Amino acid sequence: MITSVIIDDEPKNIHILRKMLNEFCPEINITGEAKDALQAVDIIRNYKPQLVFLDIEMPYGNAFDILDQLMPVNFEVIFITAFNNYALKAFRYSALDYLLKPINIQELHSAVNKASEKILSKNTNLQLKNLIQNIKNKNEALRKIAFPAKDGLIFIPLCDIIRLEASGSYTHVFIKDNERVLSSKSIKEYEELLPDSLFFRVHHSHIINLLEIKKYHKGRGGQVEMSDNTFIDVAVRRKDEFLSKMS
Repeated sequence: MITSVIIDDEPKNIHILRKMLNEFCPEINITGEAKDALQAVDIIRNYKPQLVFLDIEMPYGNAFDILDQLMPVNFEVIFITAFNNYALKAFRYSALDYLLKPINIQELHSAVNKASEKILSKNTNLQLKNLIQNIKNKNEALRKIAFPAKDGLIFIPLCDIIRLEASGSYTHVFIKDNERVLSSKSIKEYEELLPDSLFFRVHHSHIINLLEIKKYHKGRGGQVEMSDNTFIDVAVRRKDEFLSKMS
């Protein structure tokens, strides 16, 4: 069994989530509840749960105030939020799970399964630290995104990513200083995740960092020369949008 607590300022939401967990995630043992940030810190410290279901907004502080007080943490977190899609990128950058209200059963089951697999992981504090930094950082270029590594996760500032290249259902991510990372995410997922103020998909296989372009070479679609001295074709159908963005 995985010990867990639920933090939410609405009793109805706690009741619904508890009922869903009892029915669909029997491996979760709910040992406590809290309805505001002050209670939450005490409950987590006293009950020492392995997993915390944490609402973002509540009285006397929000989820990040709670985590700041508890860092470093030794539990997994599944955030419960009504944040819009733009703000949710901060969670996705940090490879942390979240559930949108109203909670979907399949998404709940998936998030619990992932948390169960990560209970013994050492990545949690790094992920939470990165999430909090990204939430506070107004400069998108300096926000960091998590990528898998052999021994855990590495966190890379967006401004250090030069380009991304599709490799089947995987993606090669090329970083400054001649480094690269192989990610299990598809290039389509990165197109949706990365901010379009910094990145542009010039070709079905390529996304580039607009700040890392050295030169555009004219042609039917043309080519972009990147800061790592690679030449990337621009798809004909993307040419006009690309040139408009660059102007």
